[in-house]
Amino acid sequence: MRTWGPLTAVCLGTFMLLLDVTIAIVALPDMAAALHASLSDLQWVMDAYALALAALLLGVGAAADVLGRRRVHVTGIVVFAGASLLCGLSSEPAMLVAARALQGAGAAATLATTLPLLASVYQGRQLSVALGTWGAVAGAASAVGPVLGGLLTDGPGWRWIFYVNLPVSVVAVWLTLRAVPESRGRSGRRVDWAGTVTFAAFAGGVTYGAVRAGSHGWSATGTLVSFAGAALALVCFVVVERRVADPLIDPRLFLKPAFSGVMAGAFAFNAAAFGVMAYTSIWLQTVLGMSPVRGGLVFLWLSLAAFVVAAAGGRLLHGVPARFTVGGGLLLIGAGQFCMAFLDAGSTSTALIPGLLLVGVGTGLVAPSVAGAALATVERERSGMASGAVNTFRQFGYALGLAFFGTVLTSRMADALPRDAAHALAGGGAGALRGTFPAHTLRAAFASGLNTAAVTAGAVAVVGGVLVLALLRTPGAVRTGVTKPAATTLTEERATQRN
Repeated sequence: MRTWGPLTAVCLGTFMLLLDVTIAIVALPDMAAALHASLSDLQWVMDAYALALAALLLGVGAAADVLGRRRVHVTGIVVFAGASLLCGLSSEPAMLVAARALQGAGAAATLATTLPLLASVYQGRQLSVALGTWGAVAGAASAVGPVLGGLLTDGPGWRWIFYVNLPVSVVAVWLTLRAVPESRGRSGRRVDWAGTVTFAAFAGGVTYGAVRAGSHGWSATGTLVSFAGAALALVCFVVVERRVADPLIDPRLFLKPAFSGVMAGAFAFNAAAFGVMAYTSIWLQTVLGMSPVRGGLVFLWLSLAAFVVAAAGGRLLHGVPARFTVGGGLLLIGAGQFCMAFLDAGSTSTALIPGLLLVGVGTGLVAPSVAGAALATVERERSGMASGAVNTFRQFGYALGLAFFGTVLTSRMADALPRDAAHALAGGGAGALRGTFPAHTLRAAFASGLNTAAVTAGAVAVVGGVLVLALLRTPGAVRTGVTKPAATTLTEERATQRN
């Protein structure tokens, strides 16, 4: 390639911000102990990041077209680094949650500008190579997150999962300013801030309602008010998007079955594949007594399977319709979750291995092809909108899945324990409860809750897979191995910007 500098800069930032989606998973028990955090606090530690990323991704991407993509990219890294420092210095759950939300805002600015920046530097075959490399780095970040998080938590401590971002951010900013040229979108574009605000209100409201239901119940007044507010925000979002000149996402795209199918698949993918991992990590460490490193290594079965399948699939499955790779992959993820739903009081981590392998194979099929499938369902001039939408749906799926499965987990555990005890157990408080309840009771209750959460996640994956198989029927257009079409689209956009 002509130069590796721009690609290295963009991939470094991408790796860092996507790593933080999963790196905190194995540190949750240590965070809970150090900050006296409840289950709801832990859910928001994970959700605040993913929600801010999902809610701001489309709006910040549009702003970057106006303000300058490199400028917004660098600003995002700086904000991310500052927020990481605040995360590490946090002395209470509220401070950590707020800092995680700020991290997500910085991550949105960085992620939204990565592909346009690559398209401004590379073209043709070089762009295809750059996009393939970027995709591999993005996948690796999510895969190594739990393992690296375990090493840091077991070593210098959980705060270092945030401090490690600081030197990486300095290098990323320096390399971006040195190697990446500035670029902008078409002139005259307006930023849809109303759409950004209303979508953020919708995503935050529905997730808050799901989290609150875990501690107060689905019929509690506060829960119902949250869902009602989210519904109102969604209506406002649709009205805004139908009227503005430059919408974040055109609601009419959802009238296309293929587009709706891909968005449903993207949502179900991140929700089902990763939404139960945090609670599994808490079970491994606080109930089974595993260290953060050993707990993180359990997820290596998923990571390795995903990596091998994604690498092999790029060669062997090129040209296979995406309805089979995305839909079939989701069905495998569902099967994997079902396989992990047979835990009992005597189960160990080995009981998870078959299910983790299946989820990993499904992830290896879905992750490389879902974004390309989204691009193939829209006209070329809307490729940026489709790319932003699929990333938004993925992150929103993770945030809502984490909240919803946590509520399912505690609701099932409450059948064997008082609600307060179930909530404390799910939040990593097994040690404090052992003096009140027999160890066998706690192990059986947590296993039962995980089983129900896994079945629910499996059902979400199966429904998503069925929708993809049913709706993704665009003849000859939506196929796996879309690096070349995506590269062509981005190259044409770059040429338009220059002209």
